[in-house]
Amino acid sequence: MGRIVYIELENARFFAYHGFYPEEQILGNEYEISIKTQYDFAELDTEDLEHTVNYEALYQIAKDVMSRPKKLLETVANEILDELIKQFPSVKQAEVHIVKTNPPFGGDRANAKVSLLWTN
Repeated sequence: MGRIVYIELENARFFAYHGFYPEEQILGNEYEISIKTQYDFAELDTEDLEHTVNYEALYQIAKDVMSRPKKLLETVANEILDELIKQFPSVKQAEVHIVKTNPPFGGDRANAKVSLLWTN
């Protein structure tokens, strides 16, 4: 029986210009991104980054995708997953969670969250 490894990036904060409404794309908003990956850990006796999922690379993927405004957070999450799968083919499962903090719909204090799960 093998070992399963989870590598996660939690609550990475970005300011970006995603949103369906034009004012969201002009004013921007703060977002938090969490990414969770799962893969089989076959290289127990190595400390080589090539045998793991580098969380610094996860951050860079999120940063790059967040810099390209989209109308829907579902699209943003899907682009993050696509790039993650391309860079880390050993990943068996990945989750992306995007939280828009204080979305502009008049609430006193609220967050909006989109999650996307991919399984190989």
